[in-house]
Amino acid sequence: MSRDNVKKQHNIFVHQVSRPHGEPLAEHFQFVQRPLEPLGERAAWVENVHFSVDPYMRECMDGDWELNEPLEGRTIGRVIRSNTPALQPGDWVFHRKGWRTFAQVEADEVRVMAPVAGVPLRAWLSVLGGTGLTAWVALTKIARLQPGESVYISSAAGGVGSAAAQFAALLGAKRIVGSTRNAEKSRTLTDRLGYTDAFVYQSGKVSAQLRDIIPEGIDVYLDNVGGEQLEAAIAAFKDYGRAALIGAVAQYSALTPPSAPYNLFDVVGKSLTLQGFLVRDYKHLQEELEEFIIPHIQSGRVVPQDTVTYGFDHIVEAFLSMLKGGNIGKAIVSIE
Repeated sequence: MSRDNVKKQHNIFVHQVSRPHGEPLAEHFQFVQRPLEPLGERAAWVENVHFSVDPYMRECMDGDWELNEPLEGRTIGRVIRSNTPALQPGDWVFHRKGWRTFAQVEADEVRVMAPVAGVPLRAWLSVLGGTGLTAWVALTKIARLQPGESVYISSAAGGVGSAAAQFAALLGAKRIVGSTRNAEKSRTLTDRLGYTDAFVYQSGKVSAQLRDIIPEGIDVYLDNVGGEQLEAAIAAFKDYGRAALIGAVAQYSALTPPSAPYNLFDVVGKSLTLQGFLVRDYKHLQEELEEFIIPHIQSGRVVPQDTVTYGFDHIVEAFLSMLKGGNIGKAIVSIE
């Protein structure tokens, strides 16, 4: 695209046009093309380059997202035209006006990004973005992982899981156990993602599987799934275990909610702590995350994991694939 001819360009948006009943489908979305509107006095045009697609977006489809309106999502793009000295053409910026090819933003809506040697720009959507911050908060602030402890992570090959395992190793975890949906992913957990142990979960058998792998029990659980996986963790917890409740991806599209874990009273008997959180309440820890993790990315000890789908026209496909576990690490759509 010629930046000088930005006025002649069209913007392509993705709208949600209907609510899903169960699993979302491509038919619930529509691509909409419109001419670029005039640039505001203190605004800048950003060409979006890297787009994050995330599990929380499935919940947004049930009502948080307005129908037939532009959607939101974490995005990295380049400033191509600006009416504000705070944003210069060529600046890389992080913002939340995703699901569109161009975004008109003001300075207070973005974070200007200074590229760091040895760190891929996409890392700010994975281990240095909301995904990595979620893992960091879960381990250090909610579950308070201590050196020598054992941690169990469900949906272990996803964005949060792939970051959390590497972080847990840096924090001195003794055992890092992950569950996932197939044998290939299970091998990836131990070969590439820092897990000491992994297993393919089987419905109705997760508690027994976890007990077989780590009979001495776990100290910390990062729950990305809910339901039976939480039940298994409660059964496996040592006294004073701590669970960080992050998400429930297995339940987002369920037509009926799963039954509550049968063993909730063990929370009392074992003096357990189960705490949920929203990462948006911990944005102030972004600098702490970067200071700790960036040197480890540069040294190669932490490797940002992502599954990249190329082409904006494939963003819906990438989102639906991510919900079905088609990714290892963070699911990202990129135009370059």
